[in-house]
Amino acid sequence: MAAKRLLSNSFSDQADEPKEKRTRPTPSFTSVIGEAVMDKCLSTALEPILRRVVHEEVERSLRARIRSFSRSPSLRIQAPQPSTLKLIFPKALTVPIFTGGKIVDEESNQLRVLLVDTRGNQTVLFPSPFKVDIVVLDGDFPLDGRNWSNEEFDRYIVKERTGKRPLLAGELVVTVRDGVGLIENIEFTDNSSWIRSRKFRIGAKVAGGSCQGVQIREAVTEAFVVKDHRGELYKKHHPPTLGDEVWRLEKIGKDGVFHKRLASEGVHTVQDFLKMWVVDHAKLRTILGPAMSEKMWNVTVKHAKTCVMGNKHYVFRGPDYKVLLTPICQLVNAEINGSIYTTHNLSDINRAYLENLVRKAYANWCSLEEIEGISDEIGLLTQGDHPNHQQPMVGSSQYKV
Repeated sequence: MAAKRLLSNSFSDQADEPKEKRTRPTPSFTSVIGEAVMDKCLSTALEPILRRVVHEEVERSLRARIRSFSRSPSLRIQAPQPSTLKLIFPKALTVPIFTGGKIVDEESNQLRVLLVDTRGNQTVLFPSPFKVDIVVLDGDFPLDGRNWSNEEFDRYIVKERTGKRPLLAGELVVTVRDGVGLIENIEFTDNSSWIRSRKFRIGAKVAGGSCQGVQIREAVTEAFVVKDHRGELYKKHHPPTLGDEVWRLEKIGKDGVFHKRLASEGVHTVQDFLKMWVVDHAKLRTILGPAMSEKMWNVTVKHAKTCVMGNKHYVFRGPDYKVLLTPICQLVNAEINGSIYTTHNLSDINRAYLENLVRKAYANWCSLEEIEGISDEIGLLTQGDHPNHQQPMVGSSQYKV
């Protein structure tokens, strides 16, 4: 009986042991290879799917993070604002410009460069002096009011031709103090005919190492032609003066046909030209002849009319008359037989008689009395009248009285 219980208990204990502790059969070689092949196929099929899912999740997370940054003002990156400071040339240049000639502004003063704020064009008092380089730019530089870059500005800088001196000579580094820099004694050493635009500009840029951390836009002049200094010998004067030789007028070339024709008739100066134009318009036109077209004639006369008249007057005296004339023989007023005739009451006298007196004065010009400034005698002759020395010239043979 005891033997049966022991046998029975032994079987019972085996039945109660966990399945994990039971001895498993050893897998066969074929089954192992089959499982490996199945795992490899499954991973190959799932890999692209898993990659796509992971990529999409990463992108979604990044987009959410970027949106949170953009909604937070404290984390938002501010774009740099363009500078409001710029350099300017306050005055235009005097043109034409010749090689070897000092470059000045339109008022014949030395050039200046100013530092201003574009929000009001007010001069800016920079906290410390800084250096500015003066350079030559191609005339094609697009000066259209926009904000160009430093690199674009530098691309238009013109250097001297091979074998030539530096294109611009003189003080090319200027110190700007209290918003103002004076540019002294600069001149071109070469003309502008060799570049495509045939024109130059002058530019001013902050020198390297100055104003670090502060953006200041460059200054640029209008485009202009630079001529060889030999051309200055034949330069027209704007405006001409009374004593200028007549070839200084437009359309009359030095030693040319018109110049020689005028000289042969005693017209040597601009004053001579204008006197004849006032007194005998038709004769002057005949001297120049058909070779001078009406268009050329109008240009010449218009240029002559810009002449600076000065403050001289001329008095033509006779037994019973005294006539006051401008430097180009225009009648101002007259005293005849003790009566004063101004520009307001000339209708009371024979105009032909008065014109004859003016012609006689023109023929005897060298004998006229010259009066400079305002004298008591001029005051007597011009009582009630205030002649304008710069009055427009008449356009015909009639006198402006």
